[in-house]
Amino acid sequence: MKKKQRGRRGASPRRRLRRIYTAAEPSIRPHPHYKVNRVPEAKPHAPPPSPLPRDASAAAEDAGGFRWALFRFPPAARRFCSLEEVHVWYLCPDELNDDSQFKMYEELLSPAEKKYANEKMSWKDAMLSCALRRTTLARYCKIDPRSFEFKYNKFHKPEILWPPDDSTVERPLHFNISHTTSLIACGVAMHGHIGIDVEEKKRKTIKSIFSLARCFFTPSEVNYLADISDSDAQRKEFFKLWTLKEAYVKALGLGLSGAPFSEFSIMLETSKGIRISKASKVCNDSNSGCDHLSENWQFALTELENSHYMAVFVEDYSRSQGPEDSLVPVGLKVWKTIPFVEDILVSGTEAVKLIG
Repeated sequence: MKKKQRGRRGASPRRRLRRIYTAAEPSIRPHPHYKVNRVPEAKPHAPPPSPLPRDASAAAEDAGGFRWALFRFPPAARRFCSLEEVHVWYLCPDELNDDSQFKMYEELLSPAEKKYANEKMSWKDAMLSCALRRTTLARYCKIDPRSFEFKYNKFHKPEILWPPDDSTVERPLHFNISHTTSLIACGVAMHGHIGIDVEEKKRKTIKSIFSLARCFFTPSEVNYLADISDSDAQRKEFFKLWTLKEAYVKALGLGLSGAPFSEFSIMLETSKGIRISKASKVCNDSNSGCDHLSENWQFALTELENSHYMAVFVEDYSRSQGPEDSLVPVGLKVWKTIPFVEDILVSGTEAVKLIG
């Protein structure tokens, strides 16, 4: 039996944090308290210097009396320039090997998430996936990342479960997460449902690419791949299709069982760009949870880090007219992150290349 993956020992828990930001994004400049050092203890007559509720602040003082400053965020929450904009935050697990960081990230998780991570073959990847979800959402809500609770539909797509009290109004914030063994990404959108998928360009498959296509894709998609004589080019087109189709069914809130890939087609090379067939029969089931969704979508297909394909679909309520099968490119901003350590805006760089 394989042992669960954990980081290497010996890294300093007081590692100095780099402050990386760009002139175009001054808002990501770290807050003065954005460090992973001890927070000075409060004087007896003064309230504790923590933005957390008393019970949450007390819970943060376990594990040797540390109160981690990681719960202090920059004062301004992340903003969307428009409702059509989508933000993606991703990390590369292989670049994180500091046990002190893993300890901090694990403290963010709920008991259920910790159990989930411990049951996975790769504890590290599962734990980082849960931590990325919580730290990403906290950027937009000014909420302690440990406080988030989630609800799931019958296909296990998560949504934020906002506290049912008078002081909290449900926010129009939607998210979705995807991961491979080498990259984890979390997409965030306002008002519209979102689906994201990432796939390794050189992912190994047990069956041949064409066998998988015949098994999962529509006849028109299979024919499209069959017309590509070069095996490497055929493989690339297959994973582009797969990534787009999986992001789409995730945006619908469905799994492969709820929206089989063979129920709709995506056309990559058309005179009008990437297009999708009408998928109304996918949503005919009143129990699918997507009967309220529009059929207008924005999308982005990119190469990420020159090693992955990433597709993002987000609902577009602003377009009430136009062809039902047309896709509109989405306004996309992408950051590479090590939560609480550094954020790098990579949109417009060689790390993010738009396709189609």
